[in-house]
Order: sequence, then C-alpha cells, then structure tokens
Amino acid sequence: MRRLQILSVFSLSNLNSPVAGVHYLHSSPEMNLSLRILTAVAYVQVLLLISISNADSLTPNATPREKHGENYCAMYDICGRRSDGKVVNCPFGSPSVKPDDLLSSKIQSLCPTISGNICCTEAQFDTLRSQVQQAIPFLVGCPACLRNFLNLFCELSCSPNQSQFINVTSISQMKNNLTVGGIDYYITDTFGEGLFDSCKDVKFGTMNSRAIEFVGNGATNFKEWFAFIGRKAGLQIPGSPYAINFRSDADVSVGMKPMNVTTYSCGDTSLGCSCGDCPSSPVCSSSAPQLLHEKGSCSVRIGALEARCIEVSVAMVYILLASLFFWWGLKHKRKERNSTLGTKSFMNVAKGGPAQPVLGRKNENIPMQMLEDIPQITNGVQLSVVQGYMVKYFRSYGTWVARNPIFVLSSSLAVVAFLGFGLVRFTVETRPEKLWVGHGSRAAEEKQYFDSHLAPFYRIEQLLLATKPQGAHMKPPTIVTEENIKLLFEIQKKVDGIRANYTGSLISLTDICMKPLGEACATQSILQYYKMDPKNYDDFGGVDHAEYCFQHYTSDENCMSAFKGPLEPSTALGGFSGNNYSEASAFIITYPVNNAVDKESNETKKAVAWEKAFIQLVEDELLPMVESKNLTLSYSSESSIEEELKRESSADAITIVISYLVMFAYISLALGDTPRFTSFYISSKVLLGLSGVTLVMLSVIASVGFFSAIGVKSTLIIMEVIPFLVLAVGVDNMCILVHAVKRQQVELPLEVRIGNALAEVGPSITLASLSEVLAFSVGSFIPMPACRVFSMFAALAILLDFLLQVTAFVALIVFDFLRAEDQRIDCFPCIRTSGSLGDTDQGNDQQKYGLLTRYMKEVHAPILGVWWVKLLVISVFGALTMASIALCTRIQPGLEQKIVLPRDSYLQGYFNNVSEYLRIGPPLYFVVKNYNYSSESGQTNQLCSINHCDSNSLLNEISKASLVPTSSYIAKPAASWLDDFLVWVSPEAFGCCRKFTNETYCPPDDQPPCCSTSDGSCSVNGVCSDCTTCFRHSDLQNDRPTTAQFKEKLPWFLAALPSADCAKGGRGAYTNSVELNGFEDGVIPASSFRTYHTPLNKQADFVNSMRAAREFSSRVSNSLKIEVFPYSVFYMFFEQYLDIWKTALISLAIAAGAVFVVCLVITCSIWSSGIIVLVLVMILVDLLGVMAVLNIQLNAVSVVNLVMSVGISVEFCVHITHAFLVSSGDRDQRTKESLATMGASVFSGITITKLVGVIVLCFSRSEIFVVYYFQMYLALVLLGFLHGLIFLPVVLSMFGPPSRRVIVERKDDNKSYASPSL
Repeated sequence: MRRLQILSVFSLSNLNSPVAGVHYLHSSPEMNLSLRILTAVAYVQVLLLISISNADSLTPNATPREKHGENYCAMYDICGRRSDGKVVNCPFGSPSVKPDDLLSSKIQSLCPTISGNICCTEAQFDTLRSQVQQAIPFLVGCPACLRNFLNLFCELSCSPNQSQFINVTSISQMKNNLTVGGIDYYITDTFGEGLFDSCKDVKFGTMNSRAIEFVGNGATNFKEWFAFIGRKAGLQIPGSPYAINFRSDADVSVGMKPMNVTTYSCGDTSLGCSCGDCPSSPVCSSSAPQLLHEKGSCSVRIGALEARCIEVSVAMVYILLASLFFWWGLKHKRKERNSTLGTKSFMNVAKGGPAQPVLGRKNENIPMQMLEDIPQITNGVQLSVVQGYMVKYFRSYGTWVARNPIFVLSSSLAVVAFLGFGLVRFTVETRPEKLWVGHGSRAAEEKQYFDSHLAPFYRIEQLLLATKPQGAHMKPPTIVTEENIKLLFEIQKKVDGIRANYTGSLISLTDICMKPLGEACATQSILQYYKMDPKNYDDFGGVDHAEYCFQHYTSDENCMSAFKGPLEPSTALGGFSGNNYSEASAFIITYPVNNAVDKESNETKKAVAWEKAFIQLVEDELLPMVESKNLTLSYSSESSIEEELKRESSADAITIVISYLVMFAYISLALGDTPRFTSFYISSKVLLGLSGVTLVMLSVIASVGFFSAIGVKSTLIIMEVIPFLVLAVGVDNMCILVHAVKRQQVELPLEVRIGNALAEVGPSITLASLSEVLAFSVGSFIPMPACRVFSMFAALAILLDFLLQVTAFVALIVFDFLRAEDQRIDCFPCIRTSGSLGDTDQGNDQQKYGLLTRYMKEVHAPILGVWWVKLLVISVFGALTMASIALCTRIQPGLEQKIVLPRDSYLQGYFNNVSEYLRIGPPLYFVVKNYNYSSESGQTNQLCSINHCDSNSLLNEISKASLVPTSSYIAKPAASWLDDFLVWVSPEAFGCCRKFTNETYCPPDDQPPCCSTSDGSCSVNGVCSDCTTCFRHSDLQNDRPTTAQFKEKLPWFLAALPSADCAKGGRGAYTNSVELNGFEDGVIPASSFRTYHTPLNKQADFVNSMRAAREFSSRVSNSLKIEVFPYSVFYMFFEQYLDIWKTALISLAIAAGAVFVVCLVITCSIWSSGIIVLVLVMILVDLLGVMAVLNIQLNAVSVVNLVMSVGISVEFCVHITHAFLVSSGDRDQRTKESLATMGASVFSGITITKLVGVIVLCFSRSEIFVVYYFQMYLALVLLGFLHGLIFLPVVLSMFGPPSRRVIVERKDDNKSYASPSL
C-alpha cells in the first residue's frame, strides 16, 4: 500500500524578513541564510480510511448493514485505492474482533485508551502508526496535546465501539467495490474544546510558529480545525479522500452517542507540557511575562489641554522663579534710588576735597568721564597674573611681528607645508561599520563572535514593485493581477540574465545566491508559487493559484517553492493589513546572496561586482519598463549605501565652493573701511580677506596632513564641513584683529599700533580659541569613529588656524596697512596712486564711531539700560530656557538612514517604501555561550521548552516575552534546535532517529537509500527494513540523552534531511545554529535560537528593541547562570543610542568645565567665568529645545555639534565680558562701553560672518548638511547673537563682576602714562 504523499515544506528563517535589520541604519549585514525545514502533516485524515466492516464475512457485492452499538464496527478493512494512492474503506459494519497478544501490545503502545476488542486489522494499525509518525514531531513537545490528538484517530480507527460515533452517510464504487463516500463523526464539544485547548499554543520551532498552523491550517477553534480535517481532498492534494462531517448531535434513539474520551489538559503536570507550549498552565501563569522596558508617560489634563508632567513642573518652577525675580527687582530699584552716597562723596573730591579713600581702591560706580576731569586722579587696569603676562607678551610680540613680517610669514607657511606633506598618505573611510561603530563596541564584539562561531548574515539584494494610488487619500490598488505577475516574470528573466565581469569571469546570480538544499536560489518572490517558471503560470491556474497559495503555502505541494520550501506571503508581499494578502499593493523580491567574514575575499568581491551590474540593470532597463506600467520600483543592494556615500563626496562640492566665495566676499567688505568712491580701491581689504581665507584652508590642509601621516583615515564630513567650520570660526578673529588695529591712533607708529591691538584683543582671542579647541577635543572621546575623527581633525585645524592668525595673518595685516599708507591699490599693490593719507584715513574718531558702533552705544545699550527692559529680558530668556528644558524630553535618539544620503539617491525612495510596505521585523538571535550538555550540568532543561524543561528556561522565557510584544519587541517564540533535537531522539518520534544494525545512521523511509529517488517508490521491505529507533525510554535518563548519546547523535541530527516521515531533521534548518568545533568535550562553544523582532518603523523602535533584548538577556543570564546575549544585525549601528543622552551630557559638562577653567586661569575671576558658563549653558539648552521643535534626533553628529556649540558660543560672550571687566564706571556705563567697544565686532565679525556661511548650506544636496549643519548652526548663531548682545549685557549690568580699573592718585613729579587698553 502506497503511503499518503505529504508535503515537505521549508522555511528560510532569515528570509522571513526580507530586509530584516539589513538596511535599517546604514549598515552592511553579513550573516548566512539559515534553512528552516519542516513537514506539514497531511493531516491524518487518511487514518479515517482504515476501517471497514466485516471483510471476512461479506463479499464485495454484499449490502451494507447499519448497526450502532457497543463492540460493533462501522467500517473494517480496506476496499480500494485511489489513483493518487490514498486508501478507502468498505462501508460494511461487523462486530469488533479480539486481536492477538502482539497486535494488542502494539495498539496499547500507541492507543492506551483501547483495550480488548478492536475494529482494525494489523495492516490498518501499521498504516495508522506510519501516518501518525508524521504528526508526532509537531506535537511531541506537549505530551497532553499529542495524547489527545492520537486519541482522536485511535478511537476512529480501532475503537471497539466505532459504530456508536461513526455513521457512513454515502457510498462510492471503486473497481467494482463499494467504498465509503462520506461519514459523520460524532464527537462531543467537550472533547473538541479539550483537544484544541491543549494544542493551540504548541510551538513548531523550525518555523517560529504554532503547530496548529500546519496540522490545523491556523484554526482558531476546534470547529475550524475539524472542518479543515474533514474536507474532501482532490487527487494529489493532501487530505481525506471523502468528506468527514464532524458533529455533536448524535441520535441516541438508534444507539449512537458522540465519542468523548477523556482529554488531558496541557497544564497537567504528569504530562509535562512546557510553559512555551502551555502558557495557561498554573505553573506558568504564576510566572507571568515581565513587561520589559515599558515606560509610561505622565500627563496632566488641564481642561481640554493635556500636558506632560515635566512641562507642568517646569512651568510651575518658572512662575515661582519669575515671581521672586520681579519682587527682587522692584525692591532693588527702590533701594538703588535711595543710595547716592558714593557719587556725592566723589563729587567732593572733584571740588577740591581730600581724596583719602581712593588710593589703590576700586570703585565701579565712578564714571570714566569724571576721572578724566580730575587732574590729580588717573586710572589703570589691575589684571590677573596670567592676563597681565599675556598683555605684555602680545604687545611685545605684536611689535616684533610688525618689524619682521617677512620672516614670520615665511616660517609659518613653512610649518604648514611640512605638515601638509602628510597628504601623500591621505585616504577616505567610506565603510559604514568603520564610520559608525566604535572600537570595543559590545555589539561589534558580539557580531564578530556570531560571525566567526556560527555564520555571517547573508547579503540582501531587493526590489520593491508597487502600485500608485489612483487619487489623493485613496488606497493603492492591489498588485496581485495577471499583468503585474507577468511583468514580474519579465523582470526576473532580466535579473537571471545578468553577467557581471569579475577578473575575466562572468558572474551570474546562480553563482552567488543562497541555495539551501539544491541548485535553486532561495529567491523570495511570489513567482516561487509557480516554481519560478513562467510556463507554470497558466498550468497552475494563473492569479487564482497565487491567491490560493497565500492561504495554503504550507499544505499544498503545488505552492512549494523551487528551492523546496514554503514561501510565507508576508515575505514577498507588502502594503496589506492583517492576513489580507490579496489586497497587497507591493511585490517584494529579495535575492539572498552568500556572504563572507572577510570583506576582501573573492566571494565578497564577486557579489559586489554582481550588485553593481544589478543596480545598473535596474536603472537602465527595469525602471523604464515598470514606469511604463504606471508602477513604482525601488531597489537596493548590499553595497548600495557604501556606494552612495562615496558619491556624496562630490554631491556638495558646488555648495561648499559658493559658501567660501560668499564668505570671502563678506570678509573683504567687513575688513575694509566704509566705502568711499574716491578711495575704496585703497581702503578695501580684498587681498587681505583672500589671504585670510587661504590661511584657513592651509590650517585644514595641515590638520588633515598631520593625521594622515600618522595613519588616521579621513571622512567625507571632514572634507566638507571642517573647512567651512574653521573659516566661520577664523573669520571672527580676523575681523577682531583688523578692527582692533584700526581703533588705534593713527599718529602712532605701525608697530606700536599692532602691539597695542594684540594687547587689547589677544587675551580674549586666545581665550575663545582655546575654549573652542578644548570643546572640540572633548568630542574625540565620543565612541562613534566618524564623529571622534571629525572632532580630532577640527580641534587641530582650529588650533593651527589660531596660530596662523596671530603669526601669518598679523604679518599680512602689517603688509596691508603699509600698502594703504603708501597709497597702493588693493589687489594690485604694485600700482601706486597719488593722494594723502587723510583721504583714506581721517583719524581715529571716525573709525571708532562708525554706524554700527554708534547704534550699539547710542541706541542698543540705552534701551537695555532701562530697568523694566532688563526685567523683561531676563524673564523672556528664562522662559525660553525653561521651555527648552521641557522640550528636551521630546528629542528622540537615532540617525535616519535617509539623512546621511544625497537627496537624489535612489535609496531615499527605497527606505520610504520599506517603512511603508514591510510587515515583518528583523531576525533576533539569542546566542548561548559554552552550553554544557552533560547529564550532570542540568543546563539542557534550563534552555529547552518541551516537556520536563524548567518553567523559567531560556526558551520558555522567550515564549513568555513574545506574549507582550509591545514591550519586549519579540514577535514569536524562538526556533530551537535543542527542542527539535530532543524530539528527534525521543522514542515517540520513531520515524526520526533510527539506526542500522551496525549502529550507523538510518534515514527515514521516504529518503534514500530507503526510498528510490529514480522512481519515487518507497517500500518498507527495502534496504531500511532492518532499521530500529535509536533509543528506548529505558536508554534515556529522565527522557534526556546521556552525555555520550548527546555527543553521538547531535551530528546525526544536524546532518538529517527533513521529510514527510520526520519533519525534525536539522540539516538546513539548524546547520549554522550550532558550533561543533570542540563539542566533544561536553561543551558547545556557541549556539543560537532564532526569533523575530516586531516590525520596527522608527529609530526609537530600533533603540528600544535592542535595549529590551539586552535587558531580557541580562535577566535570564543572571537567573540561569548561563551566558546569553542577543544579536541582530542592526545592533552594531544602534548601540550608541542606548546611552547617547549620558554621552551627550557628560561631553557637554566636560566642555563647559573646560571653558570655565580656561576663563578662570586667564581672568582669575570666578564671577566673570561663571557668567560666561551660565550663558553657554542657556545657549545649549535653548539649542536642544530647537532640536526638539525641528525634530532633529540625538546622535553622534548632533552631539558633536552640541559640543562645538560650546566653543563657538564662547565667542559671543568672552569679548564683551572681557571688555566689561576692564572698563570703568557703574555697571550700566561699563555695559554701554563694552557694547560700544566690542558689540559691533561681535555682530559684524562673529554673527554676520557665520550667518553668511551657514545660509549657503541650506542649498546642500545632502540632507545631513541641511539638518545637522544648516539648521543647527543657524539656530546656534541666532541664539548666540541674542544671548551675547541682549541677555549677556543685561546680566552684566545687573550682576556683573567688579571692574578691574583702579583709581590712583597721580603724583605731580610723575609723568603721565598711557594706560593699557584692553
């Protein structure tokens, strides 16, 4: 008798997620495809065909007799066989018969509920046994389910009371024999519910799904399950050869009653179902799954407005602080009006009174003008030791440079040229894993461990073909049409025809693709339902066949793929809801390609060559073909991101050049005097500006050359951003230096003017530059390589730029002023004109009090000096800061892949479509290190999830976590090689682990050599007839293999092919899940258990899923004392975001602390240093608030920008604060003087220069430039301007430090001296 043909179905575990974790960031995943193989049981409806009645006493022409009662059969023996080999029963009743002792013992071993007489022959029982062995591997993990399932068919096949619940309802004829055409099978709802409840949660690990999906077609209740079992199957289709109607309304009047054998609950401890297979068990329900990483958001409802708790708290704190501040302000104002003693006392001195209290004493309330009107009093500046030394040094140094400009300029350029020679070793790093993954990263180490001990992730080449919506706000139409499927065949033909040239050989897809078990590629496409052959389209039924396979991809042989595995529709379709696959609006075609650990191997280079040809084919041929059909096509290859990053290097060249030209034009105008037609060609500073820009470029070249010489690779960001950044920073100092020289009295010699100018602004320039260098240096501690290297290059470039400014640029200033004094034309210094110096320089007063300076002194400062304006400014800026604190909590970590790519990259559309269409998450592996499988260790039960496993085992905990996917981000229970191995060796799975008499491995009967591959015939009388099961129960220890048995049989299991007779074979499914190197010592170095994350659409989902997986692994590792870690291909790129806030806050704190220390060392004033840092912190907090409003994510790029903001913001504060510190008068007068002195320079030399360069970046083609450089830098410049020229002056006027000016009595015999001007 020919066995029923059932389907071998395969699951490519990793292919279930076509892009699972592959391009979620920017990365190149490398992991081999793991083949998952299982057998979908052809449901043992065939067992319903194994009893006919009274064959011994009835002839073929006899008429059936209906009788229902105890010890009477409704069917007995076999009357026929269909053309597809399925046996059918004779519709004749007879009394039950007593079996011999051997048959009785066989029946008891499989059907313990049947004793005494039976209604089956020995041949029928052998058929029953051979067929149920196909179902046992699915259910043996839960003995209660298996027992109930077997009872359903044991009672039907061999029960002595068969006629009480079986009624033949129709009769057919086959070869002159009457056969059963249909039956009613009466079963109580109690039994049906008990059966279903015991089996509904049983896992089938190989497919990461439930066994009911395969033995019950995904039934949700017992009635659906019975309806599926009872369907009459056509020829060559699995199922019953006649209809079976399951009913519960038996007619008791004729002696019938429904079958109601006792069912076993899966929670029955005596049958040992695991928590993974029976979560409703009392043992399991007592240990409910923990909610991992679930953080509720606190909110407060105020009327119709709902606000977050942090926002309400901040608002309350602000109201309290603002109220206290206004109360203090009003009180202080009243007190100030009554306090005029200081001024009156000084007026007595002015009228000739004694000046006894003033000698060597500070008095910041004395106006500067009054000091000038008193001949006996002069004033000086009491500087700190460091500042005093810097003033003396810069004055003498400036004088020396003015006398030796050629030597200074040439020596500076020589040093730069020497450093620039390092460019001969210049290289650019474009590999994503080298740019975005830090050295020593835990995720990188885990990836390396996974790749080296198990297998690297496979390469992904993908096409997404989608329909377009027919109108606004309309749902796109289905893509599952005949025209689109035929188009897909055309596309596939062209892809198969790709021949890429690699070192003279032609590479095709079949040369590099994954081939799990045969010669066919494991392509994930709905064309697999047609075996990838267009000829099968019409033969199989066209579109209807595809829609049929969407529901029966595991149970119909015609739906099997060309690579002999099932194709889950969710891996090849997109844009559907639930399981409505026919509504899908996208085809997802995935080509998994072999990967290698070594990126320089021939295998990898062959794949890269084919990928380039693949992308070229899509752009040249496939895109026009698809667009002509009014469809969209997005595409990607494994090497796409790296190639697009390389292309980005030239994408913004024009933008950068324009930025430099605009900056240069502004510098030329800003450095020159007010243009006058008669002298602009002399007073302009175009040549000086060009020279300054050149020095900036030289500083960048020297920085890149130095690091290249020591072997540090550059990045695209360094090449494009640092020149602009250093220019924006360097221009400030250029303007300040030139304006300081122009403020000096023209009557003084040039070397004195240069010396005085450097003495005036040198300390503040040094302070600002050192702060910037330190701030950038802090960024070098950020773990992300791209940002760390960027910070290193930038810090050195800014330091070199500062050194060039105080050397080469000062020398250039000397040359330029000599040119102007000698009446030589700018840009053409060899041409001299006639005229006088007065035409071009009308004295110090006009230069000092230009339009902007007059505005600062006469308009801006007086307005800020009004008391109520001060209160308003403090309140507004305080409100802005408090609001930004509340908004900071809305900033999400991450870096969208689309951001780092050019705007016109084809990957932009691809990533959009992936988010829109994909319905499955990336694979997640839980890797166990050093699993001790010896009998003494007990670790086997700590890991497995079948019967007798610990309730808190790893796999049971994973199963529990999958019940709360919103917090655990685990979608399914894990596929377990260990569970399947334990089932494979168990005596119940008698078709799996078998051995010949010589103790060698014997395959299942439906595999060679037991089954002939030439004619497909299988015979129990063949070469495998002498095979026996590997073990009996007595051979095992507590149903577990001993250490020696485990060691011997594990390689058998991993080499065993799955088939109909044993679906648990591990070959393909678990080939790369276990490392066998060294396992003979009783320890498996590495093994993995695969599951899936839930669909991850946002960057926060990736971060939270990784955090949840790590928290879960840590908890399980601590509980089991076994080292377990989670691995998914995207972890390496998202690890940085787990602690990105901590990294950001520590970096900013260090940067701000460095600025404070530098300010304190130079000024020796805690007061002024504290005010500078306060303003810096407010700028940073406000910048974070802007990031929240603009939805700018927190990542290494934005953290570096924030750290840079500390250094850049110093320039908006330090110059005005320093000017305030060394001026005299009361706080209002000193504020006015500092604004008049440095306000114009801060506005024109710092604010405008940065705005000019930043605005150009908005035209960049790279989104990362627009978001992280244009938007963030623009916000920084505006915030720095507002805080530096509005908030800081108000704070200084109210809470500023005492003046460093001191009043001294001038002796008559002493000569007057010029006070240092700072």
